Amino acid sequence: MSPPVASPGWSRWLVPPAALSVHLSIGQAYAWSVFKPPLESALGLSGTQSALPFQLGIVMLGLSAAFGGTLVERNGPRWAMTVALCCFSSGFLISALGAATSQYWLIVFGYGFIGGIGLGIGYISPVSTLIKWFPDRPGMATGIAIMGFGGGALIASPWSAQMLESFGGDTSGIAYAFLVHGLAYAVFMALGVLLIRVPRPPAVSEGAPAGPAALTGVQVSARSALRTPQFWCLWIVLCMNVTAGIGILEKAAPMITDFFKETSTPVSISAAAGFVALLSAGNMAGRIGWSSLSDVIGRKNVYRLYLGIGALMYLLIAWVGDTSKPLFVICALVILSFYGGGFATAPAYLKDLFGTYQVGAIHGRLLTAWSLAGVLGPLIVNWVADREEAAGKSGPGLYGLSLTIMIGLLVVGFVANELIRPVDARHHVTGGAPTGGAGAGKVHGAGSGTPDGETLDRKTEETDGTAPRPQ
Repeated sequence: MSPPVASPGWSRWLVPPAALSVHLSIGQAYAWSVFKPPLESALGLSGTQSALPFQLGIVMLGLSAAFGGTLVERNGPRWAMTVALCCFSSGFLISALGAATSQYWLIVFGYGFIGGIGLGIGYISPVSTLIKWFPDRPGMATGIAIMGFGGGALIASPWSAQMLESFGGDTSGIAYAFLVHGLAYAVFMALGVLLIRVPRPPAVSEGAPAGPAALTGVQVSARSALRTPQFWCLWIVLCMNVTAGIGILEKAAPMITDFFKETSTPVSISAAAGFVALLSAGNMAGRIGWSSLSDVIGRKNVYRLYLGIGALMYLLIAWVGDTSKPLFVICALVILSFYGGGFATAPAYLKDLFGTYQVGAIHGRLLTAWSLAGVLGPLIVNWVADREEAAGKSGPGLYGLSLTIMIGLLVVGFVANELIRPVDARHHVTGGAPTGGAGAGKVHGAGSGTPDGETLDRKTEETDGTAPRPQ
């Protein structure tokens, strides 16, 4: 399937809605907890077992994004969105069969494995295209799309709960709910498939180089990016930020209940559910707000906020979180906004470091950090809480050690962010091949091809040359 090229006069503002149609759909993953209680009751599962489809889905998200990133770059966003549609919807349909036949392994396979592939391909499908359409505001553009992934749970949670209430919480009702999800998301994601366009390539004069050599600024291939310390420093940054955020997100309701259980104003079940919804809103707002701010103050500076202030928020929760509900909620909201912002800012950070040549493929490889963090964050919080409970502790005492670990991880991420420097010229491409040696590695029309350190600390004002500036 060849990428659909925009006709003259096509508005670039039609591209973010196309991306949102996919991200709002696959963002349902954050609402998986709605299905946990009925699955546990209907199939006799433990909490750990009922979390398996979600955990496998996050692992497959990172792996499929890493291995499919190059295919997305080669075949274009429409191909990627079509693959995501087929896998994500099929995952629900297979899960519906599993629920109807009481075969839990089919739910794990359908939602976790097949649906997880749809998550990964769908997540990275619009990123490269958005950056090329919005070279002047890459943080804002990717933030709009990736905001949908964070906000998908705001739609899916009440919708799924209402379906389970209507259809029933037995295996038949769960099967019907999965079936409706699969069909509805297929229709909604199809809107993005039909709407997406790539920008028209710039005219290349006779005798001028084509391919990556025709691009301006730093351009690094996905293969070469993996050989740079910049990629791995950013990988650590993303992994630490996600681990810290997802640790609270996965345990949000029981955490706020435990913190105030022994006070004069305990938190009710409904209030805890409202807290979870509030965190989802903070996650969503952070994806557009902080990533847009990064266009102004720079990617490195905004990650300094994520990691430095995030560590301070964890410290406040650990020390005085049980003394004030507003303080606890505000700190958690800030942490979750940084969690979402870290995801949304990463593609623009990659663009600043490696250019737009294969930024989608590089982004896919970076998301393997999410696979590890998706397992590591919940594991740390739940394992420590179980261990402390067995030792006779309760309330905030269940989380003291895990909060300290999260602070340490954010400090590690902060140091890794400080170590990021412009990519060495030997990794740049000329005519599609990495270059090396003195004076090599320049990209046609880019001067030295190497940004100075200030480029990473504030917004780069120049366009990348991969597309005209459509209005």
